[in-house]
Amino acid sequence: MRRSEGREIGRLGEHIAAEFLRRRGFTIIQANYRRPWGEIDIIAVKGNTVRFVEVKSVSRESRPRDISREIDNRPEEMVQAHKLKKIARTAMLYMEEMRDEREYQIDVVGVVMDVHARTARCRLFEQVVDDEL
Repeated sequence: MRRSEGREIGRLGEHIAAEFLRRRGFTIIQANYRRPWGEIDIIAVKGNTVRFVEVKSVSRESRPRDISREIDNRPEEMVQAHKLKKIARTAMLYMEEMRDEREYQIDVVGVVMDVHARTARCRLFEQVVDDEL
C-alpha cells in the first residue's frame, strides 16, 4: 500500500468514526487537533466527560470470514503504549490550554472498512489509559 493510500484510509476512517460516535450520543468538538508534541484524531464530549479519541483504521477486501481474518481485523490493537502516552500528554495540555476542569479520558475507535463493498465496522474502547501510563 502506498503512503497516500494509507492516509486516505485514515481520513476516511476518522470520518466514519466521528459519525459512529455522533450516533452514540457524542458531540464532536474538534477533529485533528495537532500540536508539536502530539495529535488527537477526535475530541468529543459525552455526558460531562471530554473524550480524546484515537482512531485506528484498516481496509480489508471482502473475503469469507475465518479465524485468522478475525484476528487480523482488530486495528485497535495496533495502538501502542507510547502512542497512548503521547495522546494522554496532549490531552492533559489541551485541558490546561482550554482551562477545562471536567473529567476526561482516552478512548480508541477501531474501524475495519471494506472500501469496495462500502461497509465499515466500528468498535469503541473506552478509557484505555489508566493513571499509571
